[in-house]
Formats: sequence, C-alpha cells, structure tokens
Amino acid sequence: MSWESSAHYYRLVNELVRDRLGGLHSARCVLYSVDFADIEGLQSTGEWEQAGRLLGQAAAAVQAAGADLLLLCTNTMHKVADQIQAAVSIPLLHLADTTAEAVAAAGLHTVGLLGTAFTMEQDFYRDRLTRHGLRVIVPEPEDRAEVHRIIYDELCLGDVRETSRQTYQQVIDRLVESGAQGVILGCTEIELLISPADSPVAVFPTSRLHVEAAVNAAFPDGTPPPGVDEAARHRASR
Repeated sequence: MSWESSAHYYRLVNELVRDRLGGLHSARCVLYSVDFADIEGLQSTGEWEQAGRLLGQAAAAVQAAGADLLLLCTNTMHKVADQIQAAVSIPLLHLADTTAEAVAAAGLHTVGLLGTAFTMEQDFYRDRLTRHGLRVIVPEPEDRAEVHRIIYDELCLGDVRETSRQTYQQVIDRLVESGAQGVILGCTEIELLISPADSPVAVFPTSRLHVEAAVNAAFPDGTPPPGVDEAARHRASR
C-alpha cells in the first residue's frame, strides 16, 4: 500500500515481462495508487469494512480501465480480499496462495512469518497458509512489535537502516531456532530490507512471488499479449 513497495511491484512486473518477451517490451498494466495514510488510519482504528469498500472501489476502477487480472499489492490488506473480489468480475490473484505454493514447491512444511502485526497476529493470512498444509510460526510478542514498528516508521517512508536489518536477522534466527525451515517476508516493504543473503534459511519474497505468478497467468504459454505483433516481438528479442 505504501508507494515504496508499489514502486517495487511496478519494477518487478516490468522486468519480468521484459525477460519473458524480450526487447523493449514492458507490462501492460493499470496501477491504482492509494493514499496510504487513509488506509493506515483505517487499519489502526479497526475499520476494515470501510477499508475494504475503498479498495473495492479502486479495484473496480482498475477493471474499468481494462485490466483482466487483479493484484492487491499488500499482504495486510488481504484481510479484505473477499470484499475486494466481490466488487469486480475479474479474478483476484491471492498473494497468500502464490506464496504457499512456492513454499510447498520448495519442499518445506514449517515456515516463519514476518509482517505487520495484523498479518502476524490475526488469522486471515495464517489460516490461508495452513490450508495449503503449512505450519506457520510467528515471532514472540516483543519481536512482533519491533518488526511492525520498523515497517511503518521506517520502510514505508523509504528509510532502510542497517541496524534494522540486523534486528530482522536476529528475529529470523529465533524463528529458525523454533523450527522454521524458511521465512515468509509477509509484508511487501520487508523486501526493501531483507534479501536471501540475510537469512540462514530460504526466504520467500511475497512481492516477487506474486508478480511471477501474475506474469505466468498472463502468458501461460509464453505468448505475447493480444495486439503484439509476433514478427516484431521476435525482431525485438534478437
């Protein structure tokens, strides 16, 4: 929901489409960027239904602009995913499903979950993961509070600190000690701070996994989107 992670999503989708189609290709997409202050205020006061209405309206605008696949570029707001899906007739590609499928494909069964306090402590996200047969471990209360604080007070503002990276690494180490075979970076902003090199076990960057699933859904056979001249595509990829 912050523009910091929205920019990350936008870059990822264009890079992956370029890699898929070659040449000067980029993604045909519609980006609806919300005012995150409005959403954060509704999160803080627990007004999830109102937040769902606002995001449902945004989704309807994206569909009206011509999109035929919808991504909600935030883990936390998947709490209202059903409300958003009800507002449109195009499919919503659920971020927790794409993440769980990647974890299962890696042959792992027990994962640590990092994210906002809402994502770590409420059941809307964890339950979605467990439906895929995963065991989910979350940090202890003090660690959860610090993980949450760093997201909102730093990462959402584009403030990436080495000290916070070290804090997250310590939290990851404790999750591994508790049995985590891998760690889900269950907040899109966390990918601005943590990379695979920062963890002793596999990390699952939800933004990248979400975008990969979307590109695969858009081009299931590696074919270009409607309207792209095939000969021109091959010329561009040489």
